[in-house]
Amino acid sequence: MMTIDKIFSLRRKLFLSCISLALFNSSCSKFEEYNTNQHDATELIMTYDDLKTGAFFAQMQKNVVLFKDGSGEGSNQTSDYQVAQGLTSDLYSGYIAPTGTWYGGVHNGSYNFITGWIEKTFTSGFVGVMPAWQEIVKIAREQQRPQVAALATVVKVEAMHRVADAYGPIPYVNFGTGTLRNNYDGLEEVYTKFFAELDESIDVLTNYVQGNPGATILPKYDVVYAGDATKWVKFANSLRLRLAMRIAYANPSLAKIEAEKSINNPIGVITSTNDRTSLKHSIDLVYYHPLFEISTTFNAGEARMSASMDAYMNGYNDPRLAAYFTKATGDGGYHGVRLGITSSVWTRYVDPTRISGLNMNQSSTEIVWMTAAESYFLRSEGALRGWSMGGTAQELYERGISTSFEENGVAGAATYIANATNTPRAFTDNADGSSFNATQPSTITVAWNPAASTELNLERIITQKWIAMYPDGPEGWAEFRRTGYPKLIPVVTNSSNGTINTATQVRRIPFPQSEYNNNRAGVQVGVSKLGGQDNGGTKLWWDKK
Repeated sequence: MMTIDKIFSLRRKLFLSCISLALFNSSCSKFEEYNTNQHDATELIMTYDDLKTGAFFAQMQKNVVLFKDGSGEGSNQTSDYQVAQGLTSDLYSGYIAPTGTWYGGVHNGSYNFITGWIEKTFTSGFVGVMPAWQEIVKIAREQQRPQVAALATVVKVEAMHRVADAYGPIPYVNFGTGTLRNNYDGLEEVYTKFFAELDESIDVLTNYVQGNPGATILPKYDVVYAGDATKWVKFANSLRLRLAMRIAYANPSLAKIEAEKSINNPIGVITSTNDRTSLKHSIDLVYYHPLFEISTTFNAGEARMSASMDAYMNGYNDPRLAAYFTKATGDGGYHGVRLGITSSVWTRYVDPTRISGLNMNQSSTEIVWMTAAESYFLRSEGALRGWSMGGTAQELYERGISTSFEENGVAGAATYIANATNTPRAFTDNADGSSFNATQPSTITVAWNPAASTELNLERIITQKWIAMYPDGPEGWAEFRRTGYPKLIPVVTNSSNGTINTATQVRRIPFPQSEYNNNRAGVQVGVSKLGGQDNGGTKLWWDKK
């Protein structure tokens, strides 16, 4: 393995080689079309075609969440997603249970971290995102196009906050300055930088939209919004709101300031299902959601419905169950699997007659960075805290639920919202008799209760937010760590040798072994800023509750 410096240098050369070839080919076809000198490409033409920045921007978008590009381009594979997210945050969020036969169950799922499974989240950001962002910023400055640099920076923050929220300190603040690129920054420093970058980028993009109504940015290369600058501002504001809420216990005054900036922005946050942030399927981007492949084509299936999703969604009789999971054909019910099972009889846990699979459509399920529902739940929590969020906590909470139903094409939101009776159910293991049953995780109901305590209504908000964000593991896990909600069913077997508390569950993943091998001084700085041992039981800076 290589240090970040070496990886960056090699990746930059590869990017520049690829883009040079693309520029040459594209330039030739353009100049033949216009009957001009094919060896005389002007900077103006390069700007119009976005040729210098477009490929880098597409590369950034494709590395926020890793997936296999169905066109055969790129080096990412579904197995990269699996080790970057599927076997870490997707598990610890309470969304997915691993049902592969690896190591007899003694692996990440039972809190025994496998070295090769905790590398990819780190390298995906520092190999796939950061070098491309640096090139875009450099070119955008040369071309005097600050809106392009601002857009790339928003995507960078979306990608890198996932990395920071997994590990804690990372080498981020001085990346791209030519100094101390391998020096780790504390998570508080990283978040301060996130907010500074988002504040500046949102201001630039807002001014650009206001001065250029209907304008697009990098439309040929944008697989999220097709260059729609207005939608990008809404996402950037919503992302700032997400990160503001993330630090609500660590720095409540800054959290309030940053959150209200997003609400007060003239373009605002995501409010419509049409504005949700996702990778769109098209002739230019052919892909399968990686969880589709992991749950259907990897061996007999290496991911299934979790016990926590089983307990909450069955308990609430949630109409979204059919949109999220497949029925067990044996009894027509929805049945999950507990984390940390060390059974050797894995065939029972992939058996479709006993256990529910993931309902992923091969050609239409999108990789989602932010749902429209999440935006409402963020605002609801802010209102609960007394912040100015453009509505009451109850109004925004109920809009969050109804928007989630709309996003999933499910009816019955009004009845669900009004249900003041149903609660999560006790979990029953449908594959192995009563071996891995679990008690009812919570007694929280769906219907808003104005007379309830702030804490109980916070549990309502986060529980429904968690259901609505499925299957976004990084966000589900981060919100569980930040708030303690939803109350997830604990691991069956804890193989961490005492470093992780079974009740509080995993708080982070350790730094990659490659950093210890090749950047020991840098990672030791990171550990010193972590505030504890480099293991899965140490809380991150924002994890203060």
